[in-house]
Amino acid sequence: MELSAVLTPAQEGGYVAFNPETGTTTQGETVEEALANLREATELYLEEFPLSIFGRPLLTSFYVTAQHA
Repeated sequence: MELSAVLTPAQEGGYVAFNPETGTTTQGETVEEALANLREATELYLEEFPLSIFGRPLLTSFYVTAQHA
């Protein structure tokens, strides 16, 4: 089963990895470690909560106007 992963740099270093289909989130020091941890967390999640996918998520981006304090 092919799922999505969104990785973002963590403030303290490394990466936070998020799977939008299941909501699982984890982290790792490298992209590879973050993905491996996300794979493991998602597999454990799916053992308890099987997933019925009706399509892939649409990933896009958008801009907001920064508010100055």
